[in-house]
Amino acid sequence: MTSIERTAYPRFKRLITVRELHVFFTPSEEERVWAEKVTDSDEHQLALLVALKSYQRMGCFPKAYDVPDQVVEFVRRAAELPESTLPVYASGRTAERYRLWVRERRQVRYDGPAARALAEETMRVEAASKNNPADLINIALEKLVEAGLEIPRFSTLDAMASTVRGQVNEEILVGIRGRTTLEERRRLLGLPDVVGLDGKTLFNALK
Repeated sequence: MTSIERTAYPRFKRLITVRELHVFFTPSEEERVWAEKVTDSDEHQLALLVALKSYQRMGCFPKAYDVPDQVVEFVRRAAELPESTLPVYASGRTAERYRLWVRERRQVRYDGPAARALAEETMRVEAASKNNPADLINIALEKLVEAGLEIPRFSTLDAMASTVRGQVNEEILVGIRGRTTLEERRRLLGLPDVVGLDGKTLFNALK
């Protein structure tokens, strides 16, 4: 499994500076008016604003428990909502409706099959020259953002990168085998054999 820290996949930092909070998570006046207009409670207004600012920063919707308390508290204070307000939804249907509204504002599409197809196609092309899963994931992220598609979960991209890399590597090996003669294969298989009095292998000599 690829470490998410080695990729450009968007995620909340363990420590978010005051500057980052102000730059990335301050709702504009227009956003505050919009959220207040389309919601029916302080809790829903805060939930919608947190979802909006998180999406603007990350390109995807984080799980509620992944949003740092300091982000929630900062958005609550910026929206001038009561201190006891929590970002909760009345139902799963409400949460999905709010995600739809955020996507409309950001002009992005939620199309899982299209996003996965684009990511896989990108990885398959790049895997011919890049073997690091983190590199494959990063390039796929760039293409998804360019296409205006919502980013799949990291676990999805990670599993895809591993599968695609394995398949492409196998194709490369099959191609190499098809171009080698029996004598060349015999010599390759003999590289680990120790030769001479120094106890070294043919592979050592090759290096």
